[in-house]
Amino acid sequence: MPSLQTALPPELANNAIRLYRECLRRAKYIGQKKYNTELLITMVREQFKKNMHETDLDKIQKMKDDAARGLINHMLYESENLSGRKFSKSA
Repeated sequence: MPSLQTALPPELANNAIRLYRECLRRAKYIGQKKYNTELLITMVREQFKKNMHETDLDKIQKMKDDAARGLINHMLYESENLSGRKFSKSA
């Protein structure tokens, strides 16, 4: 299965620390809009801390793909809100 990370810039997708920072930025951004910043930041930190000692490369790749998927979904959501256009098809 191809990696979802190809939709992100390589300098972000290939580096777990940069991916973590971008997830934190998105959590802060969403949290400011929904007034739950600390909760979202705590959730992101807990997920990364829980898995920071993982050594299985397949599991690491899956976790990076999941994080990339979350970032991409949020970017699409924000783009739809700003443009008023739907990019994804509803079922």
